[in-house]
Amino acid sequence: MLENFVVSLSNYLLTLSNGNLMIVAFYAGLFVALMTTFGALLAIFSNKMPDWGIDVCLSFAAGVMIVASFTSLILPAIESTSSFTPVGVGIFLGILLIYTIDRFVPHKHLVKGYEGPEELKDKLRVMWLIVLAVIIHNLPEGLAVGTSIVFDLKTGLVTAIAVGIQDFPEGIVVSLPLATLQKKRLQPILMGVLSGVAEWIMVLVGAFFFTIFHNLLPYGLGLAGGAMLYVTVKEMIPEIYKHEKNELLVTAGFFLGFYVMLFLDSMLG
Repeated sequence: MLENFVVSLSNYLLTLSNGNLMIVAFYAGLFVALMTTFGALLAIFSNKMPDWGIDVCLSFAAGVMIVASFTSLILPAIESTSSFTPVGVGIFLGILLIYTIDRFVPHKHLVKGYEGPEELKDKLRVMWLIVLAVIIHNLPEGLAVGTSIVFDLKTGLVTAIAVGIQDFPEGIVVSLPLATLQKKRLQPILMGVLSGVAEWIMVLVGAFFFTIFHNLLPYGLGLAGGAMLYVTVKEMIPEIYKHEKNELLVTAGFFLGFYVMLFLDSMLG
């Protein structure tokens, strides 16, 4: 059923875009940005969240990202080239890219705290530090969607659907804590929208670059996969388990995201 839906959606988008993958990437990026926005809009109705809510939302996203890294990016790239080398190089570059951003762009995790140059710690408001952290998390996701669309449209659309599903709780993660901190609602919603737009831009950047440099696509798939794995393992998982509370809920959230992405991918395959 899902396979038929994705095939029909692929054909519809190709017809609508006259076969232009950049236009397809535009719609896919719009979808993930809207899902983040819908999550952020929950700040209108509530400015409170249970202590475990943020961690469960993040753990769900981590489960999706772990599976998507392999099923949509790394393994298809290895199969298409029958070689590990391009993918291995791409994974290393993805890790290096996010490490560099993580090291030099100031940002603040809700649990882990501040990261980045110490001299900028007191110069940026907490709100922007948190938003920058979410944007850093979203960059690999946008890159994954754009790159996988160029590689294979059906795989790219499944990736976009899965990323969009996990972007809904990520929109909650960025907006509700900010609403609680500020006792306001409009600014936190706008910050959630901004993080979604950043991801949309990365979808277009990934699709544009690898449409032009198609021979580098296996490296790009590895790069997106490595970047997602780095964010998940180094940032998200330590963040969600640092409280050492509600571990059962957090773990359940992770495997729910894991199963959702695995199900979407298996239905297509």
